[in-house]
Amino acid sequence: MKGRFWSNILEAILKVVYLDRFLNMNVVPDKRQLIELAHYRMPFGKFKGRYLVELPEPYLVWFQQSGFPEGKLGNLLRAMLEIKINGLEGLIRKIQKDFPQY
Repeated sequence: MKGRFWSNILEAILKVVYLDRFLNMNVVPDKRQLIELAHYRMPFGKFKGRYLVELPEPYLVWFQQSGFPEGKLGNLLRAMLEIKINGLEGLIRKIQKDFPQY
């Protein structure tokens, strides 16, 4: 039962974060990506070492306006902004707790 619950939660979050991908193709959500997002730490700057979920939303909005970094970090920051905009930070924190460092 718990596995099914998390599968549904992860699918819902990924649909919000990657809605354009779901509209354009049939994507199977990968819970490993969401677990990685939950445990990813900011690699530089004022918030170096903090989990992305701990970054203030205005900081993420600044990245959106100034341009997200290229590659994986930019994609993760973009996803975290969408999660924060949609009020899903609590789910990310629950993932951190239920799926400790993988």
